[in-house]
Amino acid sequence: MTNNTLNSAPGAGDTTRSPNSATLGFVQTADPTPNRFAAGYDDAPRGYGALWARMPRELGFLLPTLPVVVAGFVVLVTLFSTGVSLVALFVGLFIVVAALYTARGFGVVELTRLRWAGQPTITPPRWTPRGEPASALRAILGPLVSGHYWLYLLHGMVVNFIVGIVTWSIAIVWVSGALGGLTYWIWSWSLPQDNDSVGLSGLITGSFRSDNLVAENVLNAVFGLVFLLTLPLVTRLLVLIHQGIARVMLGAWASEALQREVADLSASRGAAVSAEDQSLRRLERDIHDGPQQRLVRLQMDLASAERRLDDDPDAARRLLVEAREQARDTLEELRALSRGLVPPILQDRGLIVALESLAARSTVPVQLELLVDRELRLPSEIERSAYFIAAELITNVAKHAGATSLRLHLELRRVPEDDSTWLDLWVIDNGRGGAVLQDGHGLAGLDERLRGLRGVLSVRSPLGGPTAVGAHIPVVSDLGTSVAPVSAVTPS
Repeated sequence: MTNNTLNSAPGAGDTTRSPNSATLGFVQTADPTPNRFAAGYDDAPRGYGALWARMPRELGFLLPTLPVVVAGFVVLVTLFSTGVSLVALFVGLFIVVAALYTARGFGVVELTRLRWAGQPTITPPRWTPRGEPASALRAILGPLVSGHYWLYLLHGMVVNFIVGIVTWSIAIVWVSGALGGLTYWIWSWSLPQDNDSVGLSGLITGSFRSDNLVAENVLNAVFGLVFLLTLPLVTRLLVLIHQGIARVMLGAWASEALQREVADLSASRGAAVSAEDQSLRRLERDIHDGPQQRLVRLQMDLASAERRLDDDPDAARRLLVEAREQARDTLEELRALSRGLVPPILQDRGLIVALESLAARSTVPVQLELLVDRELRLPSEIERSAYFIAAELITNVAKHAGATSLRLHLELRRVPEDDSTWLDLWVIDNGRGGAVLQDGHGLAGLDERLRGLRGVLSVRSPLGGPTAVGAHIPVVSDLGTSVAPVSAVTPS
C-alpha cells in the first residue's frame, strides 16, 4: 500500500465518472494537486524573503508582456475591424467569430502565464452550457451570444494592451534602474565629460555639472540599491494587477457557479427520486410475488382446516401444520425483505461490520481492504448506499464476471483543491471484463443512486479484465456532513 489519492483513469474499455482521474491501477499514484503550477501565494511562506523567491517567476511574466500584448492587439484589431467592415457581406460575421475565438486563445495564454508566475489558478468559464449539444451551428455562432467571448476580446484588444504596456514599462525601468545604478561605477568612465552632460549630483546640487565622478558613482549606487530593494514589491504589485483584471474579465462568474450548483442539485434530486421509485417498485413486486402469495395460501389452508375440524380432525391437523410452515416461511421472507431495506447489522454495528458480513456470505472469495476506523459512523444515507452498492457489485461479480476472487476496498479520500472528503468504495475482480455503464442495466441503477447523493461511479473494465468499479460519495462539504480526516490509500 502507498499513501496517496485513489484515482481512476480512462482507457480502452473504460467508462469513468470520477472526481479525480489518473490511473486506477493497482500500483499507480498521483500528485494530490494535479495541473497546478504552484499552490498560490496563500500557501507560500510570507515575508520579504518570500517576495524575492517569487520574483524570478514574476519577471518571467512581466518581461515578455510587451510582445504578447502587442501581438494580441495587432491580431485582434485586424480580425475584428475586418469582420465588422464586411458584416454586410455576411462573410464578416465569420471573421468576427474568428476574432472571438482568437481572443479566447489569447485569454488562455494570459491565464497560463499567470499560473506560471505563481498566481492562484483562475477558474475559466464554461464555454458550452451544460446539457446543450455541441452542434456545428453552436460552434460557429455560439461566441456571438456569449458574454465571456466579448470580455475576452475586450481584454485582449484594449485592456491588456494598455495595462501590459504600462506594467512592462515600469518593470523595465525598475530592472534597468537597479542594474544600471549598481554597475554605474564600472562603465561611468566611458561617458563623455563635457558641459552638455549633467549627472545626478549636478541635478541634486543645482550645479548642472558632472565632473565629480565619485559623487556620481555613490549616488547611482544608492539609487540602484533602492530600485533593487523595491523590485520584488513592484513585480508583485504589477503581477497582482494583471491577476485582478484576469479574474474579473477572464474567469467564470459567480452566477455561473450558482447555476451549476442548482443544475447539479436538480439532477441529483431527480436521480434520487428515480432510484427511490425503482426501489419501491421492486419491493412491491417482491412482496406481491412472495409474502402475498404465501398469505393467500395460508388463508386458504386455515379456511379448509376450519371446515374439516369437525368431520376430519386429522386432515384439519395436517392443514394447520402446513399453515404453520407457511406462516414461518412468510415471516422469514418478510425478514429478508426488511433486511433489504435496512440491514439490522448495518444499523446496529456500522458499515465496516456490515461489509465484513457481506464478504463472509459471498460465493466468490473476498479480500477486504477496509482502510477506515471501525468505529467511524457516517450519515445513514451514505452507509446504506455504500452497503447496497457493495452488495450489488459483489452479486454482479458472482453472476457475470467469471471471477475467482475479488477485492473490496474502502477508504476516505481528502481532495485538497476544494477541502472536501469522499468515501471511495471499490470492487475489483479478476474476471473476464467487458462491463459497461449502459442505460437499463444494473450499473446504471447504481449510477442513479450515487447521483442522488451527488456522488459518481467509475467503471474500468477492459475486455479480458480485470474489472474495477468504484463508488465515490462526498461526505464533507457537498453534503454538509463531517468526518475525521483520514489519509487516502491507493490499492496496490
